[in-house]
Amino acid sequence: MSTLAHTMMTTARSADAGLAGPAGELDRYPYAEAPGADRVVAPVWDGADQDLGRVGRRTAGNRGRGLHGQLVQQLGQMIVSGDLGADRPLVPEEIGQRFEVSRTVVRESLRVLEAKGLVSARPNVGTRVRPVSDWNLLDPDIIEWRAFGPQRDDQRRELSELRWTIEPLAARLAAGHGREEVQQRLADMVEIMGHALAQGDSITFSRADAEFHSLLIQVAGNRMLEHLSGIVSAALHVSGGPVTGCDRPTEASLVHHSRIVDALAAGDGAGAEAAMRQLLTVHPEVERVVPAPREH
Repeated sequence: MSTLAHTMMTTARSADAGLAGPAGELDRYPYAEAPGADRVVAPVWDGADQDLGRVGRRTAGNRGRGLHGQLVQQLGQMIVSGDLGADRPLVPEEIGQRFEVSRTVVRESLRVLEAKGLVSARPNVGTRVRPVSDWNLLDPDIIEWRAFGPQRDDQRRELSELRWTIEPLAARLAAGHGREEVQQRLADMVEIMGHALAQGDSITFSRADAEFHSLLIQVAGNRMLEHLSGIVSAALHVSGGPVTGCDRPTEASLVHHSRIVDALAAGDGAGAEAAMRQLLTVHPEVERVVPAPREH
């Protein structure tokens, strides 16, 4: 048994039990119970062993989601990176043997990937990888997998464009829905960011920054925007470079966050929107995506 598989089995074997869905549902991912049984035969995963090790190291112990969660991460990253291309057949029995996990874990993991649009399961066809056009690209896991794969540049650009669409509007709307406790929480986040900047603590800065933006969207008073707060949080965590003013702890970023808080406290929606646009245009890379805000 490989080291990765042994670690996965010993740390999360308990997750194996109890993952089955309603009676009969597991049969959507049929196993060949005996030699020679009819099943979709997948080609050998040539050259995949090295990639499997790389993916395993990256996701070991991820988010405490147990054996099933780790397999979702591994297969998801392989699909998004192109290691498992579109229309590639995925045989549950083969996956179970390669990763040394049980049938239940494989089936539950494939269900999660199907919900994300990455795979499809059909009777007499089996489970296959779906094309990118079918993926749920707003899913936080897929955002993360794309951000650390070959599509990282496209993902960063698309996230920047999406944030430019979402956050200035959210800042404007939040000015009309501000509550005292929310205003204080936002101010607290700016204060934490200031202390973290002074101490060179980029991790604390990033966490406070993520909470600031998530909270701002949640108090905008628009439930559809609120559902997008997770996307913004994912964008902040996986940006991987200087795309916006939130990507690195800087004095300029801190100033713009403070301006947003001041505008919200004053009920100045236009001012909050302008400050957010300035924040998202700190770095020149963004100016090639969207124009800088005009001075009034």
